[in-house]
Amino acid sequence: MSIGNANIVSRQAADAHTNRTVSRGGGLRRRFKAIFAVAALAIAVTGCGRDEINYFEADVATLYGKAREFMDAGQFRFAAVTFDEIERQHPYSPWARRATLMAAYNHYLSNDYDTAILSAQRFLALHPGNEHAPYAYYLIGSCFYEQIADVTRDQQLTEQALRAFEELVRRHPDTEYAKDARLKISLARDHLAGKEMTVGRFYMNAQEYLAAVNRFQVVVDKFDTTTHVPEALHRLVESYLSLGVYPEAMKAAAVLGHNYPDSKWYRYSYDLLTDEGLSPRGL
Repeated sequence: MSIGNANIVSRQAADAHTNRTVSRGGGLRRRFKAIFAVAALAIAVTGCGRDEINYFEADVATLYGKAREFMDAGQFRFAAVTFDEIERQHPYSPWARRATLMAAYNHYLSNDYDTAILSAQRFLALHPGNEHAPYAYYLIGSCFYEQIADVTRDQQLTEQALRAFEELVRRHPDTEYAKDARLKISLARDHLAGKEMTVGRFYMNAQEYLAAVNRFQVVVDKFDTTTHVPEALHRLVESYLSLGVYPEAMKAAAVLGHNYPDSKWYRYSYDLLTDEGLSPRGL
């Protein structure tokens, strides 16, 4: 799941999300196989239709082998429920711990994100100190991340992805999963800032300038490392000028000029102020 450059605008982030979904057999799959690669096991034959799987009592090696057969064939839903059977039938087996996370991964691959999250959370609840706990946190974050919607829609899933990846970085900062999580954190924050900008522009178009100011100020204060900050500062200049609050307009323009002197948004703000006989340096 290639992510692309962290310094990306919301539209690019949305495109990256589409690319992640298409290429979801990439990084996450490689990391998982690197951790859980096992020798081939004997496969038990059992009948299964297109839409259902026939459960059967079997020893743990046979069940595990059958689950891997489903997984290798791309039948991820069948693989997930078969790995779940290992935990149900052999809860005290050392294989059960591995099967729990394998089930979560296959639920993820079958787009059953809610069940994947629950399975990964159960793994963490039962085995919080396990060496594969970082992967479980990463999987939870990825399940939320795959469902991020464009900035015109509710961003609850973006916020949940952000919290999940931040928890991973906090608990396991030196793992390979934390490295990728930091990139996704940056993209998620950029996406949330894009949502605030969209709402702020809506209020501006409706001439609700005070409401617009509140949204743009959130971007400047809370998402100050994102790509949206220069525009947010310019929109603050526009909004304050429309409200007749000239000192705040000049202050926003001064911050914009100090931090982004070569930005087109600073040129726009400078022109607006000079048209009013003002200057960002006139504080």
